Amino acid sequence: MAGSVLLLYSGPILAIAILAFPYIIIVGKEEQQLQECACNTLKDRNCTPPILCLLKSTLIYYRKKKPPRFNLWTFPVLVDGQLGVVSAAELIGIILFVVFVLWDLYAYTVVNFELLATYGDLSLGETRLLFLLNFARNLGQIGLVCLTFLFLPVARGSVLFRLINIPFEHATRYHVWLGNLTMLLFTIHGLLYVLIWTIKGCFLNQILEWKDTGVANLAGSISLSVGLLMWITTLPPVRKRNFELFLYTHQLYIILVVFLALHIGYLVFPTAAGPIFIFVLDRFLRFCQSRKSVDIISAKCLPCGTVELVLAKPESLRYNALSFVFVRAWELSRLQWHPFSVSSSPMDGKYHISVLIKAIGKWTEKLRDSALKNLELPCTKLTISVEGPYGHEKPYHMMYENLILVAGGIGISPFLAVLSDILHSVKEGKPCLPRNILLVWAVKRSDELSLLSTISMDSTICPSFSNKLNLQAHIYVTRESEFPLEHGEVGNSTADSSDLCPMSKRSGMSVLVGTGHNIWSCLYVISSTLGFVILLGLLDFFYINPFDITSWSYKGFLFLACMVASVFIFGGLVVCLWHLSEKRTSAEEKCEDDESNFGKTEHTETVAHNVAHQESPTSLTRSIRYGARPDFKEIFGSVSKNWGHVDVGVIVCGPPTLQSSVAKEIRSQSVRRQSGDPIYHFNSHSFSL
Repeated sequence: MAGSVLLLYSGPILAIAILAFPYIIIVGKEEQQLQECACNTLKDRNCTPPILCLLKSTLIYYRKKKPPRFNLWTFPVLVDGQLGVVSAAELIGIILFVVFVLWDLYAYTVVNFELLATYGDLSLGETRLLFLLNFARNLGQIGLVCLTFLFLPVARGSVLFRLINIPFEHATRYHVWLGNLTMLLFTIHGLLYVLIWTIKGCFLNQILEWKDTGVANLAGSISLSVGLLMWITTLPPVRKRNFELFLYTHQLYIILVVFLALHIGYLVFPTAAGPIFIFVLDRFLRFCQSRKSVDIISAKCLPCGTVELVLAKPESLRYNALSFVFVRAWELSRLQWHPFSVSSSPMDGKYHISVLIKAIGKWTEKLRDSALKNLELPCTKLTISVEGPYGHEKPYHMMYENLILVAGGIGISPFLAVLSDILHSVKEGKPCLPRNILLVWAVKRSDELSLLSTISMDSTICPSFSNKLNLQAHIYVTRESEFPLEHGEVGNSTADSSDLCPMSKRSGMSVLVGTGHNIWSCLYVISSTLGFVILLGLLDFFYINPFDITSWSYKGFLFLACMVASVFIFGGLVVCLWHLSEKRTSAEEKCEDDESNFGKTEHTETVAHNVAHQESPTSLTRSIRYGARPDFKEIFGSVSKNWGHVDVGVIVCGPPTLQSSVAKEIRSQSVRRQSGDPIYHFNSHSFSL
């Protein structure tokens, strides 16, 4: 019976997850081969112009074959309120899900009224209690459906979201929405049972009841209590004041799931097993990746107090310019993981990845102090672990020929990677690139302009891009009326830096990540799934049936144990082979590389930013306004006038107020647009845990 429920409810989800890998592999290889063919042909001086034209036209076919038009995923509809900026596609999804829940409630209510007629003559009080009992049970069933979807968004490397190109930073919003709805339904479900038991005068006996056949009330009470504790700590006043409390209580999800399985038993729990199994797969892989310590190649403390960490990574670990990683410093906290956008482009170097960390909380302040301490005592060492990188399956900033990058403060970090990525591509002559880029950056004080020194847009990357790329930057310093003379030249502030690890002894990030090698990830999911089915069959054949195990709770616990064991045993075997493959690949990379040449060229070129490389390039049109804030109506109006009828990708990285302001103006421009005006596509690169 449990196997049938698992096949019916969780089978389709697992099947989609497995089939998604071949699709991603095939599509990715086709695009990579086409682009490599184009780039190699572009570099071949003997190639004829018709071939060049054919390759370029093939690469930009999908962009050129259709005129600019709106996209439901990038059209903001709701821009204010508790939900933040909500696109048209997200609003449609919310409406459909709410309609589904309401329809479920209506259907259960109709059935409950029909059931009341079959019970014969009942008093009014008995009828009400019976209706409440059935309604409370139905709320629990609907809440379980919501719980089924709750675990999918927090599987950071989930192939399901990679399939539809929704990154983890966007999916966390769906987790928050689903979490609130799930806990609301479960809370009402529990309160109704408490009310019924109190009216009947058997509250204490019922809440402590744990029967073999049927649901275990005590287990459900424990699971609900843990869920309520987690829910309370997610409230903004609690989470903002004490993030550590929110973080630590969220680790209680293990207790919640275990006692939920004990509460509803083996017949009902399989309905939610698929998404939970996918989450366990991701969590185990993250655990394996985080075991490895990552060397810090260099640490730089900028004048604004921001720390730039350059972390070692193997060449085989791929990422794009809009990726992010989770970082843990063992000396600061063994449990806290903090997300940071990547500030380096994959083209900056094969063996490193950079992040910018602004001191805005206790953990980040301790990290900055540790970096400053290392400048005085070089023997000081930070033990860093990294999870990721995560992000979009494809670099969507390359999808738009026209880009507007809007950043607030440290939100410039991912755009430094984007600009470096584009400039490197221009240098290498890659087709299908943005041609018009407008950077709008708002900072509080001028010392934050030193963040621009982390990217070199001069001869280091691209000798001349003015004839290929229209790059403009509008910078706003909101809390200063003029530039302080003591800061020196704008964007040229020097920073103290320190090399923490010799390049020849580097220990890079682990490639054991869900967004990493697709073939190994596919084998990991398939082996774990098959192992899950095998363990269930063996358990049923050799233990449950011979020993006549009938307890719902115990069988539900065994079902959950098989789920976890399959990941550890069968999935762990694939992870071990994956790790051995990584070690062999790393050894081959070390043999092929000339260590001295590597340390001399790449480290000097991309890590130790010389002052000469921090000068503002003459090809970049830059304006700085003091004591002013961005006027998005004026900015977008000017773009509409100058760029014409084109698709314009707008990427925003900053606080919620900045995102709302940009989204509101984009919505306004879309409503008032004329036939020859651009079509703006809103993309957010911000999220908060």
